[in-house]
Amino acid sequence: MKRRSYTTEFKEQVVREADEIGNAKQVAKRYDISAQLIYKWRKQMKTAAWQQADDGAKRVNAYAPTAKEFETIEQENLQLKQILGDKDLEIAILRDLVKKVNPAYQKKWK
Repeated sequence: MKRRSYTTEFKEQVVREADEIGNAKQVAKRYDISAQLIYKWRKQMKTAAWQQADDGAKRVNAYAPTAKEFETIEQENLQLKQILGDKDLEIAILRDLVKKVNPAYQKKWK
Protein backbone atom coordinates (compact mmCIF):
# COMPACT_ATOMS: atom_id res chain seq x y z
CA MET A 1 0.00 0.00 0.00
CA LYS A 2 1.37 3.37 -1.01
CA ARG A 3 1.61 6.10 1.60
CA ARG A 4 -0.36 9.24 0.90
CA SER A 5 0.99 12.66 1.69
CA TYR A 6 -1.32 15.42 2.83
CA THR A 7 -0.84 19.15 2.66
CA THR A 8 -0.51 21.19 5.81
CA GLU A 9 -3.71 23.06 4.98
CA PHE A 10 -5.62 19.78 4.68
CA LYS A 11 -4.24 18.56 8.00
CA GLU A 12 -5.21 21.82 9.73
CA GLN A 13 -8.70 21.69 8.22
CA VAL A 14 -9.27 18.09 9.34
CA VAL A 15 -7.96 18.74 12.88
CA ARG A 16 -10.01 21.94 13.19
CA GLU A 17 -13.13 20.09 12.03
CA ALA A 18 -12.47 17.23 14.47
CA ASP A 19 -12.08 19.73 17.32
CA GLU A 20 -15.29 21.54 16.39
CA ILE A 21 -17.34 18.35 16.07
CA GLY A 22 -15.66 16.64 18.99
CA ASN A 23 -15.59 13.27 17.22
CA ALA A 24 -12.37 12.40 15.41
CA LYS A 25 -13.68 9.01 14.25
CA GLN A 26 -16.58 10.61 12.40
CA VAL A 27 -14.29 13.08 10.65
CA ALA A 28 -11.82 10.33 9.82
CA LYS A 29 -14.57 8.28 8.22
CA ARG A 30 -15.66 11.28 6.17
CA TYR A 31 -12.18 11.85 4.75
CA ASP A 32 -11.34 8.12 4.57
CA ILE A 33 -8.35 8.34 6.91
CA SER A 34 -7.50 6.82 10.25
CA ALA A 35 -8.71 8.48 13.44
CA GLN A 36 -5.29 7.79 14.92
CA LEU A 37 -3.82 9.91 12.13
CA ILE A 38 -5.99 12.86 13.22
CA TYR A 39 -4.82 12.47 16.81
CA LYS A 40 -1.22 12.40 15.56
CA TRP A 41 -1.72 15.57 13.51
CA ARG A 42 -3.36 17.29 16.48
CA LYS A 43 -0.41 16.40 18.71
CA GLN A 44 2.07 17.64 16.09
CA MET A 45 0.25 20.94 15.73
CA LYS A 46 0.14 21.51 19.49
CA THR A 47 3.85 20.75 19.75
CA ALA A 48 4.64 23.06 16.83
CA ALA A 49 2.61 25.86 18.40
CA TRP A 50 4.45 25.38 21.69
CA GLN A 51 7.83 25.53 19.99
CA GLN A 52 6.90 28.72 18.11
CA ALA A 53 5.68 30.49 21.25
CA ASP A 54 8.04 32.97 22.88
CA ASP A 55 9.67 32.20 26.22
CA GLY A 56 7.44 34.64 28.08
CA ALA A 57 4.34 32.63 27.16
CA LYS A 58 5.94 29.38 28.32
CA ARG A 59 6.94 30.71 31.73
CA VAL A 60 4.51 30.09 34.57
CA ASN A 61 4.44 32.86 37.12
CA ALA A 62 3.41 32.58 40.75
CA TYR A 63 0.64 34.89 41.91
CA ALA A 64 1.89 37.77 44.02
CA PRO A 65 -0.83 39.96 45.56
CA THR A 66 -0.55 43.72 45.55
CA ALA A 67 -0.05 45.62 48.80
CA LYS A 68 -3.75 46.45 49.07
CA GLU A 69 -4.77 42.83 48.40
CA PHE A 70 -2.21 41.62 50.91
CA GLU A 71 -3.59 43.96 53.58
CA THR A 72 -7.13 42.75 52.88
CA ILE A 73 -6.00 39.14 53.13
CA GLU A 74 -4.24 39.85 56.45
CA GLN A 75 -7.37 41.48 57.89
CA GLU A 76 -9.52 38.56 56.78
CA ASN A 77 -7.01 36.14 58.29
CA LEU A 78 -7.14 37.97 61.64
CA GLN A 79 -10.94 37.90 61.61
CA LEU A 80 -10.96 34.18 60.91
CA LYS A 81 -8.45 33.55 63.71
CA GLN A 82 -10.65 35.51 66.10
CA ILE A 83 -13.75 33.55 65.07
CA LEU A 84 -11.85 30.29 65.52
CA GLY A 85 -10.70 31.39 68.98
CA ASP A 86 -14.27 32.25 69.94
CA LYS A 87 -15.51 28.85 68.77
CA ASP A 88 -12.75 27.07 70.70
CA LEU A 89 -13.74 29.02 73.82
CA GLU A 90 -17.40 28.08 73.35
CA ILE A 91 -16.47 24.42 73.00
CA ALA A 92 -14.34 24.54 76.15
CA ILE A 93 -17.17 26.17 78.10
CA LEU A 94 -19.70 23.60 76.88
CA ARG A 95 -17.34 20.73 77.77
CA ASP A 96 -16.90 22.11 81.30
CA LEU A 97 -20.66 22.41 81.63
CA VAL A 98 -21.18 18.82 80.48
CA LYS A 99 -18.50 17.61 82.92
CA LYS A 100 -20.29 19.32 85.81
CA VAL A 101 -23.67 17.90 84.82
CA ASN A 102 -22.44 14.38 84.03
CA PRO A 103 -19.07 13.43 85.61
CA ALA A 104 -18.85 10.24 83.49
CA TYR A 105 -17.84 12.37 80.47
CA GLN A 106 -14.67 13.62 82.19
CA LYS A 107 -12.64 10.64 80.99
CA LYS A 108 -13.53 11.16 77.30
CA TRP A 109 -11.97 14.58 76.77
CA LYS A 110 -8.80 14.27 78.77
